[in-house]
Amino acid sequence: MEVKLNIGDRSQSVEVRDNLIMDVLLPNEVPKQELTESELVERALREPIGTRPLRELVGGGKKIAIVTSDITRPMPSWKVMPLLLDELYAGSARPEDIRLIFALGSHRGHTEEEMRHLVGDRAYEEIECLDLDTSDCVHFGYTRSGTPVDIDRRVAEADIRICIGNVEYHYFAGYSGGAKAIMPGVSTRAAIESNHSHMVEPDARVGRLEGNPIREDLEEACAMVGVDFILNVVLSPKKEILYAAAGDVTEAHRAACRYLDSLYLKEIPGRADIVMVSQGGSPKDMNLYQTQKALDNAKHAVRDGGVIILVGSCREGFGEGTFEQWMREAEKPQDIVDRLKRGFKLGGHKAAAIALVLERCYIYLVSDLEPELVRSIFMEPFATVAEAYEKAKEKCGEDARVLVMPYGGSTLPKID
Repeated sequence: MEVKLNIGDRSQSVEVRDNLIMDVLLPNEVPKQELTESELVERALREPIGTRPLRELVGGGKKIAIVTSDITRPMPSWKVMPLLLDELYAGSARPEDIRLIFALGSHRGHTEEEMRHLVGDRAYEEIECLDLDTSDCVHFGYTRSGTPVDIDRRVAEADIRICIGNVEYHYFAGYSGGAKAIMPGVSTRAAIESNHSHMVEPDARVGRLEGNPIREDLEEACAMVGVDFILNVVLSPKKEILYAAAGDVTEAHRAACRYLDSLYLKEIPGRADIVMVSQGGSPKDMNLYQTQKALDNAKHAVRDGGVIILVGSCREGFGEGTFEQWMREAEKPQDIVDRLKRGFKLGGHKAAAIALVLERCYIYLVSDLEPELVRSIFMEPFATVAEAYEKAKEKCGEDARVLVMPYGGSTLPKID
C-alpha cells in the first residue's frame, strides 16, 4: 500500500505491506447541515441544556459579563454575538449593563482593531469590550490542589456570567471550552501555572474529562466563581459552526465534547509498533511548536518502545522562545520533566509534553530542520518518510504493525 503524508507544501510517499497496516485514521466526513450556522446557534439558545433559557435568567439592571476567546483561538465570536445580544435584550438586559471580557489567559492584549474583528461591528459598538486585567482581581480562595482562584473583578462581580467558546481537543485539559473560559481565561498567571503544573500526571491527557487533574481543578475553580450560562460550538476544519450547545457550564460542554468525538475520535484495535503521523502539511506544521499537536495525539496509538515517525516541515524552527530554550538546555528528556515539576512555565510545557513521549518511545522526525539540531533535542532526523520507515523496521522488526495518521492534529486514537 502506498502511504502519502503531507509535509509543508509537498507530500511524501512510502510503501507499506497491506497486511501490516492496522488502519489509516481519517476524520469522519462532516455531516451535511440542514440548518445554517445562525440557526444552529439560535436553536441552542432556544433549547438550553440544564438551565432555563438565557432570556429568563437576565433582567433589567443586572450586570452581565460575557467571557469569550482571544485572537489565538478559532472561536467565531462575531457570528454568535448578534444572536446572543438579541437573546439578552429579549430578557430586558440593557447594552450599558453588558461587558465583554476577552479571556487572554497568559496571552498578549488586543488592539482595538483586533477586538472589533473578533466580536464584529455590532457588538463592539453596542457594548463595552475589554481585555482581561490581572491587576484587579477578586480572590475566591484555593482549590483542593492549591490553585489560587483570582478572577478579573469585572467578571467576578457581575450578576450574570456567560462564557462562549469553541470545543476542540486539548492535549492535557482533555477538551477546550466550558469552564476553561474562567480558568485559565480570566485568571492570573499564578493560577494558570498552578493548574497547568499537573500536566505531567498520567491522567492529564487529551480526550479525558473524568479523573483528569487539570480539568477537575479548573472546573472546581469555575464552580467557586459561578457561571450562569455557556454557549459552546464545534467547528469544521474550515472553521464553520457544525454544532452549538448552550446552557449549564458542565452539561452543555459535555454535549459538545460528545459531538466532537463523533467526528474525530477514532477507535483502534490496539497499539501499533510504528505510527506515521503528519499535521497535514502547511500551515499547521510550520514550526515544531505546532507540529507537537500531532505528536501528542499519536502517542496514544504507539506501544511502549515503539516508533513515532513525525512528519512536519518545521521550516520556521521551534516557534516559541521558552520552548526552544528548554529543549536546547536539557541533557536528557527527564531534565525537562523535572524542570516543569520545579516550576511551570508556558512554552516549557510543550517541551515537557515532548519529553514525556520520549520517555515511552522513539521519535523519528521527518522535517526541514538541520539533522544536528534534531539530534540535539533527542529525536532522530530523516529527510524522507521512506528512510524513517526503513530505520523503524530495524528497530521494531520487518513485520511491525503500522498505524497511519495523515491529519494527526484532528484525529484522536482510542483503544477499542
